[in-house]
Amino acid sequence: MTLRESVDRYVAWQRSHGAKFRSSAQSLDTFCRQVGEDRDCDTVGEDDVRRFLAGKGALTRTRSVKYGTLAGFYRFALSRGHVSRDPMPPREAEPRPPEVAPSFIFTREELRRLFKAAGSGRRRCPKLDAETFRTFLLILYGAGLRSGEARRLTMADVDPGSAMLAVNESKFYKSRIVPIGADLADELRRYAAIRAQRPLREGMASTFLACRDGSPLGKAIVRNAFQATLRAAGIDTGKPGFRAPCLHSLRHGFATDRLASWYREGADVQKLLPALSTYLGHGSVAATQVYISMTPELLDEAGRRFESYSERYRSPDAGQHPKGGTSHA
Repeated sequence: MTLRESVDRYVAWQRSHGAKFRSSAQSLDTFCRQVGEDRDCDTVGEDDVRRFLAGKGALTRTRSVKYGTLAGFYRFALSRGHVSRDPMPPREAEPRPPEVAPSFIFTREELRRLFKAAGSGRRRCPKLDAETFRTFLLILYGAGLRSGEARRLTMADVDPGSAMLAVNESKFYKSRIVPIGADLADELRRYAAIRAQRPLREGMASTFLACRDGSPLGKAIVRNAFQATLRAAGIDTGKPGFRAPCLHSLRHGFATDRLASWYREGADVQKLLPALSTYLGHGSVAATQVYISMTPELLDEAGRRFESYSERYRSPDAGQHPKGGTSHA
């Protein structure tokens, strides 16, 4: 069997089990073209795999992702008899991926300037108006949605009256109901009146957020508008030790600020983390923890919680544990 035939079967198998498998399929397609898609599967060796993994640039975390994609493919190929041996180099021999800088988290002041700049006009982009773009950003931050989820919301998915958003078939084909706060519901109700004046080409299946001509928001148009808004808001995009701000930074900010609010309210954060994970559409708490950056505000709230805890259980005798043991401060 040729490499291309085996890869095509693997991609079809993944998608038959509910995976979108887009980026992995693209990576495997590149592997096929680089190694030789008409080659017999069993003639691909470890040297071929190493050259593909190495690429041409500096080491990035992409290498680890490519390794995982190929390892999954070869497990499938071995189980189906497409190959008689595994050409993957040992995982322990792979270079350690470089550390990833934490996500950019907007301060309260930066958010205020960002939303003000977003609503100040879109003269250079006649297709995308200020009200639509500002509402788009408010949904990302106020509901913690991914950019694609917000852009795909339909008229039927948004119910400001009951303060609910329906996010359908998002990442990993998951759907969820997202409750929203009263302030965001008011903003969506106001925008809904504007949207009703624009073409609804597919009725209630038309996108809620739309350009002036009623067309859906494209990925490139909102990305370019965001970069222009950052400049207009005077936000420093080169903070040392952090990734450059992007639309996804607003979702990270939502998760971090939600956590800080729970600390302020005295809530049991560990018990609430699974709820936050479900709200964000994650499959595990571990996936949500990646979103949480230790901002000064979050550190301050966590410090207050620890201080309150230690005060509550502090023994009259300094240095003693509540149960009588010696403290190891």
